[in-house]
Amino acid sequence: MATLSDTWFHLFGLSGLLNPFALIIGGYLGWRADQTQKLWIAGFAAAALSLILEAAVGMLNVPVPLSQDAGALAMFPFRFVSGVLAAAVAMWVRSHRHRH
Repeated sequence: MATLSDTWFHLFGLSGLLNPFALIIGGYLGWRADQTQKLWIAGFAAAALSLILEAAVGMLNVPVPLSQDAGALAMFPFRFVSGVLAAAVAMWVRSHRHRH
């Protein structure tokens, strides 16, 4: 049986905060954002789309190296935060790239 520390490990690891799908989606949407208010939308979209994408990949029976014991409702806030952070970094890089 999974302990609380295992669940938190997954939430702060590749299943939650460091999920590659959420980071890529958040980064792309942040790169395309032209206002800082859109970072919240990018975070929400990154969290929702990464969960949908992960469910679709799971239905295809493709082996996924991301093992998890947390549910979608537990992972959503962590992926939201990672999506917002990835979007903010991408937006910052894009704005500073055009200035120099």
